[in-house]
Amino acid sequence: MEINNLPFGTTNWIEIEKIIHRGDEGTAYWQTQHFGDMRVRMVEYSAGYIADHWCSKGHILFCMEGELVTELDDGRIFTLRPGMSYQVADNAEAHRSSTSMGAKLFVVD
Repeated sequence: MEINNLPFGTTNWIEIEKIIHRGDEGTAYWQTQHFGDMRVRMVEYSAGYIADHWCSKGHILFCMEGELVTELDDGRIFTLRPGMSYQVADNAEAHRSSTSMGAKLFVVD
């Protein structure tokens, strides 16, 4: 990956508004910053969250707290715990997330 035209900057995530995104069950809270074509997010999922869609967007995702279960459309299931990450390309493998205990993630896409 090559990142161009992005001057040095800092983000104070405490100051970024949390936007609510409802799942099939539970709630996701997104704090989002855009840097050109790159979207950077802090995402918090409530306990019992289940995504309302299959996602085909590419991401690099880092689990900071809790536990995230990611199901791929081919049936494989992966569990992320704090300190773990995953990466997937755009349109490579559709995936959806859920969590029984809640999770806090850092996402770049």
